Amino acid sequence: MSKPALLFQQRPTLDELIADDLVWTMHTGLVVNKQYDLEAHRSGVFQFKKVDVSDRQIHSYGDCVVVTLRAEIAGTFNNQAFSDAYRFTRVWVQRQKRWQVVAGHVSQVTPL
Repeated sequence: MSKPALLFQQRPTLDELIADDLVWTMHTGLVVNKQYDLEAHRSGVFQFKKVDVSDRQIHSYGDCVVVTLRAEIAGTFNNQAFSDAYRFTRVWVQRQKRWQVVAGHVSQVTPL
């Protein structure tokens, strides 16, 4: 398997895709870890109605891949409706012959 994007062909679980030492910076500036991220998804605090991805760029550096993209996302967070554009960066590292996200960042896109 040469690229993280190919991982989804095997349908790994979120727990397998996220490194135990994940560092994720939320759009609010809050820095969270793997346990926080998994619990947010498991608890249903996020409910997505729309996720439209565009401007995806993949940069490969051997055992490291940096993926950036723009996403138009709508849904609810803590039962509060939202609909906004975001920019994501994910850093994937190949460890022991498998790809995992080790770091990421999301920023809300604001109109100019």
